[in-house]
Amino acid sequence: MHQNKHKNHIPVLLDEVLSVLSPKQGNSYLDVTAGYGGHAKEVLRLTNALEKATLVDRDGAAQAVLTEQFGESVELLQLDFESAASQLRQQGKMYDLVLADIGVSSPHLNDASRGFSIAADGPLDMRMDNRQSLTAEEIVNTYSKEQLMKILREFGEEPKAAKIAQAIIDHRPLSTTKELAQLVAKVWHGKSKVHPATRTFQALRIAVNDELGMLERSLPLWVDLLNPGGRIAVISFHSLEDRIVKQYFGSLSGNRFDSELELLTKKPLTAGDNELVFNPRSRSAKLRGAVKIKRKGNS
Repeated sequence: MHQNKHKNHIPVLLDEVLSVLSPKQGNSYLDVTAGYGGHAKEVLRLTNALEKATLVDRDGAAQAVLTEQFGESVELLQLDFESAASQLRQQGKMYDLVLADIGVSSPHLNDASRGFSIAADGPLDMRMDNRQSLTAEEIVNTYSKEQLMKILREFGEEPKAAKIAQAIIDHRPLSTTKELAQLVAKVWHGKSKVHPATRTFQALRIAVNDELGMLERSLPLWVDLLNPGGRIAVISFHSLEDRIVKQYFGSLSGNRFDSELELLTKKPLTAGDNELVFNPRSRSAKLRGAVKIKRKGNS
């Protein structure tokens, strides 16, 4: 098991990431969601080229850990992955390896004050970047029933979206994660393996942070940032994200004269039994990879 400065965080699918990216000495590396540096540490050990690496994370706590771990030798950007990719593109940067791990890191989920947790009571916040203004509290207390239902259905795949939306409106204002979790549990009443509010919390988190929109807009930027022959790996944590990655990679690959990518994973790679034991969060992780096709005549 790989030790990491941040004890709560174990990088998911690490062996699979290394096999898809296949880092070589001297490769340039872009990690658009570096988090606490778990993947980056291993990739950079193999590329041995810190000066050619860019590590991105929108979270201030993660930035502090990355600075401590890698010092001044790597380029660090505190931006969300879309803004970072767009900025790097404008600067004309190119990379041999690009990694995006688009799950929320466990420290976020476990820190009650950030408002992601069903188990621990905290404010209805859910912002990955506390510099942003929109919070879960604003959505819960000001959106219409139709807007709430749409968020719960599309982002949470929640079968009781209409009932939950109505319950939220009937019990406004809601200000804590506990109030919301209990309210949803009442709508669902009865036993279930996972907490009945899990889908609602996921839906709100995706809405607050515009996660799916950002992913759709970022994928083309990430591919643009790849050198010909460069490799990209994307780890997603639920079916909505995985579908977006699959469809985008699919649209650029295949037996066409103009295809830009060759798929490295026909099916997504998932965690092996060994990893599932020590990192239960890896259960829902799916990794897809592709390589940018080298064309005759392009650099």
